Amino acid sequence: MFRSTLASILLLIAAATAAPSLAHAENLVARCAKVGDDDKTKPICPATLVPKARELFGFSPQTPNAIIRKGTSYRCMGGKAWLCNVGANLVCGKANAAQSLPGATAFCKDNPGSDVVPMAATGHDTIFEWKCVGPNAQIVRQVVTVDSRGFIAENWKPLD
Repeated sequence: MFRSTLASILLLIAAATAAPSLAHAENLVARCAKVGDDDKTKPICPATLVPKARELFGFSPQTPNAIIRKGTSYRCMGGKAWLCNVGANLVCGKANAAQSLPGATAFCKDNPGSDVVPMAATGHDTIFEWKCVGPNAQIVRQVVTVDSRGFIAENWKPLD
């Protein structure tokens, strides 16, 4: 008796906690239409979004769903849901448009005259290509576009 009651309670709790995820999947587009802009990136919880993420980011059929789900997040911009996958060192957070970077400065002090400052020193969120002019870090050019909310535009794809 006790075990069946306990099992029933656990089943109800599991169903109650699973329901928001399913509802979330169905209402993601509606939620973003309602809130407009929300810069907080969130993981794609519902498994129902994995096929769309697979399509948007060109994953092969052999890529495990768990990898896609773990690496993909969403946010709301302009009333639409947008997806990003971290992939090979791609950044889903806000872009860094700083025109002085401590990592680049330190790299150039150790490697004066270097033609390139590696992203290991600048961070993958920088929007610029950097070089060293003597011991000083200098911007070469902007290499990515920043969207209206401050994210690297090329990393985000609209969920239609």
